[in-house]
Amino acid sequence: MATSIFGIGLSGLNAAQASLASTSHNITNSANGAFHRQTAIQGTQDPQLGAGGFFGKGATVETVVRSYDRFLEGAVLQAQGQGSYLDAYNKQITQIDNLLADPTSGMSPALQTFFSGVQDVASNPSSVPSRQAMISQANAMVSRFATFDSRFEQLRSGVNSEISDSITQINATAKSIADMNDQIIASLSSDSKPANDLLDKRDALVANLNKLIHTSVITESSGSISVFIGTGQTLVIGNQSYSLKAAPSTADPKDFDISYQSGGSTTAINASNLQGGSLGALLDFRTQTLDTVQNNLGRTAIVLAQTFNDQHRLGQDLNGVAGQNFFNVPTPTVLVNSNNTGTAAITATNTAVGSLTGSDYRLQFAAGNWTFTRLTDNTKTVFLPAAFPVTIDGITLASPSGTPLAGDSYLIQPTRTGSRDISVAITDTAKIAAAAPIRTNVPLTNTGSGTITAGTVNSPPPQNANILQPVTLTFTGASAFSVTGTGTGNPVGVAYTPGANITYNGWTVQVSGAPAIGDTFTISPNTNGVADNRNALLLAGLQTKNTVEGTANYQSSYSQLVSSVGNRAREIQVQSDAQEVLVQQATTAQQSLSGVNLDEEAANLIRFQQAYQASGKVLSVAATLFDTILGIRP
Repeated sequence: MATSIFGIGLSGLNAAQASLASTSHNITNSANGAFHRQTAIQGTQDPQLGAGGFFGKGATVETVVRSYDRFLEGAVLQAQGQGSYLDAYNKQITQIDNLLADPTSGMSPALQTFFSGVQDVASNPSSVPSRQAMISQANAMVSRFATFDSRFEQLRSGVNSEISDSITQINATAKSIADMNDQIIASLSSDSKPANDLLDKRDALVANLNKLIHTSVITESSGSISVFIGTGQTLVIGNQSYSLKAAPSTADPKDFDISYQSGGSTTAINASNLQGGSLGALLDFRTQTLDTVQNNLGRTAIVLAQTFNDQHRLGQDLNGVAGQNFFNVPTPTVLVNSNNTGTAAITATNTAVGSLTGSDYRLQFAAGNWTFTRLTDNTKTVFLPAAFPVTIDGITLASPSGTPLAGDSYLIQPTRTGSRDISVAITDTAKIAAAAPIRTNVPLTNTGSGTITAGTVNSPPPQNANILQPVTLTFTGASAFSVTGTGTGNPVGVAYTPGANITYNGWTVQVSGAPAIGDTFTISPNTNGVADNRNALLLAGLQTKNTVEGTANYQSSYSQLVSSVGNRAREIQVQSDAQEVLVQQATTAQQSLSGVNLDEEAANLIRFQQAYQASGKVLSVAATLFDTILGIRP
């Protein structure tokens, strides 16, 4: 019996010592957020049958378990992944929001200053200083456009760099998870007990990976885990990991795309399939915010340049010459996919700037047809090659040269470079077309009360000299005019309705009142019209005219862009703040089970210390009994 007591006491010492070791391990790792509290699980040794029945043989340490709940862990992973996504998106969009909304360096002040210069010329059409100021303010405005575009390109380059860094981290983390799988499998093959600390390390790696990109994890029967991303691409399986690669896009080399590498082959991954984490935020920010903002600001620049030019060409400068283009208008960018095998070359032109949507487009050739896709909403237009030239959303596609082959595609960016490429075409102040090229006159010899308006030049700008041909309208009675002059337009006889348009030779006038038979009205070239401000007034009026998609003027279009980005930035910030609370709640719930409570561990130290001392006392009693037996003499 003494020998049994010795064994029981020794087992108690071992069990208490194991619990003390686990408690000490918990205490020393209390600051490690990835650590899960461990507990030594004790059991009873198999009893021994004796004369009086089964006698216990003491305690044994069956295993050491970690406090782990996969549902709580999953909640933390999901919350942290979404939190990482929102934090990364918020970091990027805040930069654009601050840039656009700045009351001093934003586009609104530059637009307002430019049109103030136009208005000043309208007030002083013959003033050279006013004209010079208008050109200087135009240059300042296009410089502001260019500054914005440069900043957008810097952000794009920064996004590419962060995407590349994220891919490097993802690949390194995947390799570490595979290595950890190998160690865990090896530990289980030699001992069926769980390798708790290795499991903690692997869980921490998965958590870090999930902050970079949304993952799906499956635990295998071998103890390893398989990690998947995107639409099911395997990143880790067993002790093998696969790699991702970031490289310039085949469609647009300014953007980095992500591809999946397996078995020596590389497969492109659609960015929309890589959701969650900071990488998903970078990809979404680039598509949903950066591209949209750059395209829409470029659209504003293009619409401004083209509509201002259209009106400017309807005027006359100080030299009596028809107005020319005031701005150089940016043209669409057509990018050829680097994987194309055909030789077709595509040319695109913005022929109706008021219809531009601010979207990019993809043109693809397949099965003998062309498909034109608006990327913002995936609207497709399919047409045959014979349909060229084709105009869609204000973009005209000319008949391509060369031969397309199936699968060839082209990325068309009608407005992407608008802010970068707009520039002022005029440097000579005399070439500002503030005047109208025609003037009207009512002779003093007229006896009726008829009046005629100053007249306007019709759009598009005239392509011939007929507009400068003198024309006389003579009232013949019977509510009609006869027209004398060379030109094109209405027939020689013009019906008269007071206030109605009379259009001829590219101009339009209105006659009102009650002209007498024989009264005449003349329309002639505006010679020496240096003080004429009629076209300058029309140029200034463009500031408030709805020329962007027919619903907004230049400044309101920009204001809508600022508002849209500001609302999105605020939405992301609110979601980020709310997500931070969710992360804290999920972490608190997880830590309540898995975290180390130092007060509880201190109590356990005392409890297990006393158990160790009690087991030592059992050994002391057993030794006394053994000594008593040895002291018995025959």
